[in-house]
Amino acid sequence: MGRKNRRAPQDSLKDVESLSNYGGAIVTKRDEAYTVRLIPAKRALKNYVCPGCGGNIAPGVAHTVAWRSDYIMGDSAAIAERRHWHLRCWNIF
Repeated sequence: MGRKNRRAPQDSLKDVESLSNYGGAIVTKRDEAYTVRLIPAKRALKNYVCPGCGGNIAPGVAHTVAWRSDYIMGDSAAIAERRHWHLRCWNIF
């Protein structure tokens, strides 16, 4: 009998360090510091709901993902609460 190739289950929360350090910029908005990353269209693979307008961010649409940089509960909790924003919605937030 052959072995089945099984993928390791993907953790829904990526490694905190890779998210924190991969291409992010620290931005201050409304007296709070956020880590912000641009998600290019080719890497946007899922549907998201923008917290700014409540509209859908479809796959293939470039957008921004942001999370609190100075979250009191720590980096893991901040990344777990990250949100995906339309570029315009993030800019006017």
